[in-house]
Amino acid sequence: MTHGVLPSQALEAMLDRGEIAVTAPLVDGQVQPASLDLRLGTVAYRVRASFLAGAGTPVADRLADFEMHRMSLDGGAVLEKGCVYLVPLMESLALPAGITAVANAKSSTGRLDLLTRVITDGGTEFDRIPEGYAGPLYAEICPRSFSVLVRPGMRLNQIRFRQGEAVLSDSAMAALHTQTPLVDGTPLISEGLGFSVDLKPREGDLVGYRAKPHTGVIDLDNIGHYTPRDYWEEVRTSDGRIILDPGAFYILVSREAVTIPPQYAAEMAPYLAMVGEFRVHYAGFFDPGFGHGVPARGVLEVRCHEAPFVLEHGQVVGRLVYEGMTEVPNALYGADMKSNYQGQGLKLSKHFAAP
Repeated sequence: MTHGVLPSQALEAMLDRGEIAVTAPLVDGQVQPASLDLRLGTVAYRVRASFLAGAGTPVADRLADFEMHRMSLDGGAVLEKGCVYLVPLMESLALPAGITAVANAKSSTGRLDLLTRVITDGGTEFDRIPEGYAGPLYAEICPRSFSVLVRPGMRLNQIRFRQGEAVLSDSAMAALHTQTPLVDGTPLISEGLGFSVDLKPREGDLVGYRAKPHTGVIDLDNIGHYTPRDYWEEVRTSDGRIILDPGAFYILVSREAVTIPPQYAAEMAPYLAMVGEFRVHYAGFFDPGFGHGVPARGVLEVRCHEAPFVLEHGQVVGRLVYEGMTEVPNALYGADMKSNYQGQGLKLSKHFAAP
């Protein structure tokens, strides 16, 4: 048995076998090189708090405890900032033995500070689905910075399937870097590929954006529509450091340009859990082909916690964990599939017009 992340052609085979079931036909671009986009269903439940179903318990049973009200998404509905919602998804699973799954927020979701996680019947972890799971999928959505307008079929989460374990060791990553450079510079390899924050841009002094506290609603169907200054404050520095404010949300960028070779996938993860003053939100699946031939930097979604925190240029804030694919996908990110973020630098979500 070949261990690794399943590519697009394997996901299509799972769909054909009914191991992934859908309540509406797939749409173009839903099957990505190493993941499947998940779509919102037709109803949202406003719940009192985030929850996990717990072993042996269906999500529907827990909804009876936590539901405040429900609303149809047909025609559009606003998910309000600071509230928690549960939305049944159009996809469900019947995983065979040996296949596990992990979910994550899509890039545009993370850049809007939408805390979005997948839960399952009997689940004891967010975004983790064990082998043999058969049942529905739900998205828990908590808008943190902006209220959003959503409709059925919108894709906020994505799911990746694995056969066994194929995480690259540090020595394997070092060897891969000598063959195919993973970063433009000397790699920091320690339980993954470390990346740092860029606070000394080559041109100008714009290093990021900070979400404004009181803004209008964002319709997630509106692409390139919103004026950045209506929703974001520019973050500038001339000395390579900024102070993060508690509770504030920032869009920053990595100093390193990264590459994901076609036979690998990667996931963004925290660098050091003990650094408790801020968190880099890792809406972080990196598909095979990301940055390949067109180096791209990682966009960092950063939220500060209890105390103001000084962030300095070159400070390591996250890591990329690389995994092997069971085989190279039929279509690669950026090369064969349309991408909003290939070759990216500091960039807001696709909903905003270029500054």
